[in-house]
Amino acid sequence: MARRTDFVYSTNPEPHRIRTKQILKQHPQIRTLIGKNPLTIFAILGLVAFQVVLAWLVKDQSWWIVIGAAYLLGAFADHSLFVMIHECAHKLLFKKPAANKIAGIVANMPQIFPSSISFERYHIKHHSFQGIHELDADLPNRWEARLINNYFIGKIIWLLFYPFWQVFRISRLKEINPFDGWLALNWVVQIVFSAAIILLFGGKAFAFLLLSFFFSVGLHPLGARWIQEHYLTHGEQETYSYYGVLNNVSFNVGYHNEHHDFPSIPWNRLPEIRKTAPSYYNTLSYHTSWTKLFFRFLFDQEISLFSRVVRKDRGKVPLTDESKPDAELTGKETLSEPLAN
Repeated sequence: MARRTDFVYSTNPEPHRIRTKQILKQHPQIRTLIGKNPLTIFAILGLVAFQVVLAWLVKDQSWWIVIGAAYLLGAFADHSLFVMIHECAHKLLFKKPAANKIAGIVANMPQIFPSSISFERYHIKHHSFQGIHELDADLPNRWEARLINNYFIGKIIWLLFYPFWQVFRISRLKEINPFDGWLALNWVVQIVFSAAIILLFGGKAFAFLLLSFFFSVGLHPLGARWIQEHYLTHGEQETYSYYGVLNNVSFNVGYHNEHHDFPSIPWNRLPEIRKTAPSYYNTLSYHTSWTKLFFRFLFDQEISLFSRVVRKDRGKVPLTDESKPDAELTGKETLSEPLAN
């Protein structure tokens, strides 16, 4: 089998703005789903409290219990907190941008590493310039993809230390301002929170939170979410949704095509998009199991870090309100069968 040595280059525009315009033309009622969900703040507070209570409960337990609790419970809570940070990045809680930033910082606290503010600025660029290597932080560095490629051990290491690979990508994204006062506040809050956990609960409580963070984004079936979203697992379709049971505890984050098509619709209304326009989403390939995808990624040599679509043409800068898409109707969607994994 020939090993892929570069990304898949496309001359087509990214598919989401085109599909948004098509869907709104056929189903204009979807506009009513656009809005805020301020009740999401209670999910944030509940998840933060859940992690703090768990940290307190394991502070005097054996290391096996600490590790097990982090893998089986803490990872799921932290993963959901990432989804909450994602909602805040899209300003889907409150009308005031500052309120969303503060909510994101609160959601970030149990995750130890400051990431909420930086995630917002890089993630919004990912939506605006999907596949543009110098602006899309979701794409691996070329040296990163060459190093890991399609090797089993390499993929293990990549998932285990996934947050660090993302940090290495920052130097590539020279057009994005990496630091400001909000980022400084994010750092200060994380330092104070971490210090408080260590002083009040001790080292094992802190280790529980640290392990929960790494498991939630890495060597865990939940880590397959990063593969699910944009890695080419079926032809050259760029974005995939996940319609599995874990959406129930992950705030519908699996509805990724729907989210990219309508990023101003909050998590609780994403399933309504698919229900309203099934002909657009049921004809796309999708995943039903993060666990199966996790193992497929590790063992399938046809999937490597180069299994991503990139493009050089930035196209038009999209409007902030996707109810006014600026994309032209060009090309056709690729219709394919749902994936079983």
